[in-house]
Order: sequence, then C-alpha cells, then structure tokens
Amino acid sequence: MGCEMVPAVRWAVQGAQGKFAYKLMNDLFANYSNALRPVEDMDKAMNVTLQVTLSQIIDMDERNQILMAYLWIRQVWFDAYLRWNKDDYDGLDTIRIPSSYVWRPDIVLYNNADDQFTGSMETNVVIRFDGQIMWDSPAITKSSCKVDVSFFPFDAQQCRLTFGSWTYNGNQIDILNHLDTGDLTDFVENVEWEVLGMPAKKNVITYGCCSEPYPDVTYTLILKRRASFYIFNLLLPCVMISFLAPLGFYLPADSGEKVSLGVTVLLALTVFQLLVAESMPPSENVPLIGKYYIATMTMITASTALTIFIMNIHHCGPEAKPVPKWAKKFILQYMSRIFFVYEVGESCRRPKPEPGKVPKVQEINGQAKRKETTAISNKCAENDDPKSPQKMEDVLGHENAFKKDASSEWKENGKYSEKGGGGNESGHSECSKAHCLCHNERLLKNIEYMANCFREQKAAQKRTGEWKKVAKVMDRFFMWVFFIMVFFMSVLIMGKAI
Repeated sequence: MGCEMVPAVRWAVQGAQGKFAYKLMNDLFANYSNALRPVEDMDKAMNVTLQVTLSQIIDMDERNQILMAYLWIRQVWFDAYLRWNKDDYDGLDTIRIPSSYVWRPDIVLYNNADDQFTGSMETNVVIRFDGQIMWDSPAITKSSCKVDVSFFPFDAQQCRLTFGSWTYNGNQIDILNHLDTGDLTDFVENVEWEVLGMPAKKNVITYGCCSEPYPDVTYTLILKRRASFYIFNLLLPCVMISFLAPLGFYLPADSGEKVSLGVTVLLALTVFQLLVAESMPPSENVPLIGKYYIATMTMITASTALTIFIMNIHHCGPEAKPVPKWAKKFILQYMSRIFFVYEVGESCRRPKPEPGKVPKVQEINGQAKRKETTAISNKCAENDDPKSPQKMEDVLGHENAFKKDASSEWKENGKYSEKGGGGNESGHSECSKAHCLCHNERLLKNIEYMANCFREQKAAQKRTGEWKKVAKVMDRFFMWVFFIMVFFMSVLIMGKAI
C-alpha cells in the first residue's frame, strides 16, 4: 500500500507546484515590460556573461572566406524585476518560460556573413528566484574569416567570432567572458580541419560613429588543415607526373614520342592547377601547391624546348658541319664516359680505337696507287715479253701516235693495218700493250671514283654519328639535371607536410 501511495503524493506535489508556478507567473509579469533594460538604477551598467560552446564546424569556404559553424551560446544576466521569495511559492526556486517574455540583451555576431541575418533559436530561459536569467540558444553562424592560403594544403587559419551589443554601449551593458577560452568538450571532429584552440578576449573599442565605448568578446578559432586528402589527391599525382618529364630525355630520338610526352605531362599538370585555382580565393598570395605546380610546369616547358633543340642536333644530315674540336674532347670523350654513353659494340672496358689510327694503305694511298699502277703496267708488259721491261717505255712514248694511226686505219679499211719498223709481230705486240694499258687506266679511274664515293659516304656517316652521339650525351645530361630538380622540389614540398 505504501508503494502505491508514492506516485499519488508525487502528482499531488507537482500539481501544487504547478499552481504556485501559475501564481508566480501572474505575479511577476503583472507590471513587467520586456522593452526596457531591467535595472533599478539606469545610470549603472548591466553585466552580461557570455559563454560560447563550439559544437561543429560545418563548412569552411576558402574562396568566399566564410566560416559556417554550429554554436551553443549561453548568456547570463540579472533582472531586477524578476525576483521572488521562494518560501512564498512552496519552495519554487526556478521557472522556465519562453525567452520572448523577458528582456534580452541584443548581443549579435559582429562579423556575421549570413545573407538572411537569422538570429538565435527562440528557446526558453531559466529564471532563478534571485533574478538570474540564463538563456541557452543554439545557432548556426556564418562569419567572415580572413583566409591565408599561402601554405595550402599545409596551412593554418585563425577565424574570429566577435560578439557584442548592437545598440547598448559600455555604460549600459558590460559584456564579460565566462571562460578564457571557448568550450570544446562537445566538439564533433571535422574531417578537414583540426581545432587547436579557441581563446577568448574582451575588447573595448570606440568607433568613429559614437563617442561611447563598446565592449565585445572575441573568440579566435585556431584551425589547422588536415592535408592527407590533398596529399593523396593533388600532390602525389603531381609528383609522379613530374618524374615522367625527365624520362622524355631517355626516349630514343627516332621514336617520335619525346615532344608528345612533354606536352602530355604539361597538360596533365595544367588540369591539376585549374582544380586548385577553382577552390582558392583570387588573392595575390599564391598557394604553396600552386607554386609547386608552376615550378614543375616551367621545368617541363624547359625540358620540352631542350628536347626540340636536341632532336635538331640528332637529325643533322650529311651536309652538317663536323663536330667542333672542343665538343669532341669535352662531350664525346669526357661527358660520354661520365654518363655511360657508348656506341653499339663499345663498352667501358673496351674503348673503341682512336679516330686517328687508320690502316696503312689509307695513310699512303697515293704511294699504294702508284705501286698498283706500276704493277699492273709491268704485268701487262710481261704478258708479251717478260725479259724486256724497256718495251713498256716504248709503248708509253708511242701511245698517241698509235692511237691516231690505228683510228684512221680503222676508218679506212675496217681493221688495223700493220705499221712501224717492227713488222707484223712488233705491231701486234705494241697493240696488245697499248690496249692493256688503256683498259687498266679506265679500270683504275672507276675504282678511284668508287673509292672516293665510299670515303665521302663514310665521312658523312661519321659526322652524322658524331652529332647523334652529342645529342645522346646531352639527353643523358639533362635527364639527370631535371631528375635532381624534381627530387629537390618534391623534398621541399613534402618537408612542409612533415
């Protein structure tokens, strides 16, 4: 029976308190007005204590420089006309009524960037018997925030939330901060921003429009960007693409893909640059990742231009001038060994023979030709009379006369006639010797012509090969130079992340 009577007693007590609450409501607001500042002495300032709790960061719009946050705002003040003796109302010490019934301080967010200017939610206020009023209201605020993107995506921002009275000056309302910092106990972690702190500071400012001081409380929200998303989606692809640019120097010049690779890499980086530019404010401060993109694009542009220059060297035709001596010594001898550029069949252990050492026959070409002519002439003479070498000189002395007589006799009789002092046998011998000599001279001229053509062709091939090797050495040199540049640029940009 005792347990069954407890709820009944509770309902009776609550019903009695409800009656006293209605009586208290009627007594308090019988002659109350929420239009005037509720103080007994109008010359004294009313103290309003402000406390802000950060619940969530909804959005940070860097391009428009607007911070959107979800806040819980608590304001506490004393109303001189809302007091009662709790013993007269059955110990009732607090009541909760709509906030529109009581006077409220017009504390607003000074740097509000909301186009609709929506205020706090109309929630109830808690009134104590001593006149203390506590008003807790949630609010979604849009505040202007000066964004510095110089070190994007490794940047930190400081956004200020300034609260103050819009119409009351410091002689009428004095704003106090409840704590030296904003409350972050109920903060919901943001995926993009990390909150490092929210210090609070009271300021008293005299504006140009008015001579009275206006106090305010400024909360500085210190944010640090979580850069993992940007590292994996913007930075690492750019680094990998950048390492493709020096490989264009390693491509063979005959492949026809050297310039197209550089242009493709340049276009890819341009796309990433546009993605960054769309999300950043159009300010004079270039983001760190934007500087990296610009430096990389400049490097790729330079590498493409150098590739075109080197390809012109590679495709020098046979009409090209010989490689200068300084280039032969510096590029073909020293730099080719440093960058391990060897021709086909050549290695670092078996260097190719020096260009100055040629076969002995080529060095004494003239002497060899004379010996060859003498040998052929002697052979032609010995076919007739091996024991009389003097006959060759006689044939050489009478060659012109023989050609003239032989040609005229051929025209008259259709065949050669026998002339001279040697009779039939002597004429036949001289004819054979002259015919052999004429035939050998024409053969030597043809051989000499072909040899000259071959030597010119070999010289042209040698010049072309030397220019191709110069181009290959320059390709290797610029490849390592640009690899080092890309490496150091990537280390610098990654150092900011660490």
